[in-house]
Amino acid sequence: MKYLLSIITSVITLLSVWGFTSPKQLTSTDVIKKMYSRYHGKWHKSLTFTQTTGRYRNDTLVKTDTWHERIVYPDMLRIDIGNDESGNGIIYRGDSAYVFRNNKVVRAAKDENELIFFLGGMYFKPIDQVLTHFNDLHFDLTKSHESTWKGKAVYVLGSVKDDDKVNQLWIDKDKLVAVRYFKYDTSGKMEATFEEHQLVAGAWSETLCKFFMNDKLLQTEVYNDIKANQTIDKSVFDPGMIGK
Repeated sequence: MKYLLSIITSVITLLSVWGFTSPKQLTSTDVIKKMYSRYHGKWHKSLTFTQTTGRYRNDTLVKTDTWHERIVYPDMLRIDIGNDESGNGIIYRGDSAYVFRNNKVVRAAKDENELIFFLGGMYFKPIDQVLTHFNDLHFDLTKSHESTWKGKAVYVLGSVKDDDKVNQLWIDKDKLVAVRYFKYDTSGKMEATFEEHQLVAGAWSETLCKFFMNDKLLQTEVYNDIKANQTIDKSVFDPGMIGK
């Protein structure tokens, strides 16, 4: 018996030396730095696409629109609903949003579109600013865990288990891109999913998004005609230039 215990102890020691111990779980900060290392300086600088947008009520499709979108990273997005000549849409710029109707701004508010940050903008800022911004968006970077989603392994930033009612960002372990986002505020639970990624100019773009509020489907988005690194006149993101 003593001899058998000695053999078992020796095997465990050798496995440890040879690196067969369980790998250390990455922290949220580790994962963000890993994403940043892969895509900083490599992500496309701009993205344009046409989007088919489905609006839902009680999980039933009630309206379909065509949106034309232009993004210049790190933080500018313009959505034209219908086409460029429709005069209807929204501009996100930094931490502000501008809604326009008939080529006139009808509402301006402090309203950051954090998805621009998660889905590309983070790679155009210094890493210390990236980590600070995650904290500003109410992610607890001291918490993380690993899970699976749709059969694929993911890192989960900001929580220690899937059903924590806290802000979470789910990251595909292979591609190192966001695939799922949970946000909790006074309105309740918001969930967004980013699916069917395509390789575009050396980086990735989701081509299907779904948005849920308190587990009810609100909106779907399907991207078409995706183009990266197009030259975009930044004046289109200037609310003062709308209609001019």
